[in-house]
Amino acid sequence: MDDRFKKQMKFLLACDQEKEIVRQTYLADGSRRENDAEHAWHLALMASVLAEYANEPVDCLKVMTMVLIHDVVEIEAGDTYAYDYTNQASAEARERKAAEHLFGMLPDDQREYFRALWEDFEAYESAEARFAHVLDNFQPLVLTDAADGKSWKEHGAADANLYRRNARTAEGSEKLWAYMETLIRKNVRNGNLRHEETPREKK
Repeated sequence: MDDRFKKQMKFLLACDQEKEIVRQTYLADGSRRENDAEHAWHLALMASVLAEYANEPVDCLKVMTMVLIHDVVEIEAGDTYAYDYTNQASAEARERKAAEHLFGMLPDDQREYFRALWEDFEAYESAEARFAHVLDNFQPLVLTDAADGKSWKEHGAADANLYRRNARTAEGSEKLWAYMETLIRKNVRNGNLRHEETPREKK
C-alpha cells in the first residue's frame, strides 16, 4: 500500500468508532437510542430527499458530505447533550482539537477539504451549512416525536429549549421549520414537552 492509501484507511478505521457514540435520541420506534453514525447516515439521506425545501439552491453532495463528517469530532470530543449549556461552553475547544487530529490523519488535500467543510458547517454561513444545520435539528425532533417524546420526557425538556436551539433554523428552510413548529406544539399539548417561556439549563 502506498502512503496515501494508508492514511485514508487510518482515517476510515478511526471513524468506525462513531458507531460507538450513543446519542440521546431514540429510534422512531423508541426501542433504543441511535448512535452518531446512524444519525449521520439519516441526515445524508434526508439531504438527498429534502433538498428542494432549502431556502436557497444547495449543492446536495456538499450537504451530504458535510452532515456525514460533522460529528466525527465526537469520537474524541464526546457528545454534548443539546440542552446541556454548561458543557457546551467547552465543546468548541474540544471539538477543534479533535478535528485537527482526526482530519490530520488524511493526505494533505483531503485533510484540507474535510477540515474546510467541517469549518463551513460550524460557521453556519453558506447555504449548504444553513441547510445542514436544519437537518441536524430536524432529524432528532422528528424521531423524538415518532417515539412519543421519549427522550424529552426523560430529560424533562421544555419547548423553550427547542426554540432556543432552533433560533436560526428558518434561515435554512422555512418549510421544514414550519413543520417542526407543528410537532413542538403537538407535543406540548400531549404533555411530552413542558411549556416554558425561558430555556433552562440541564440539571
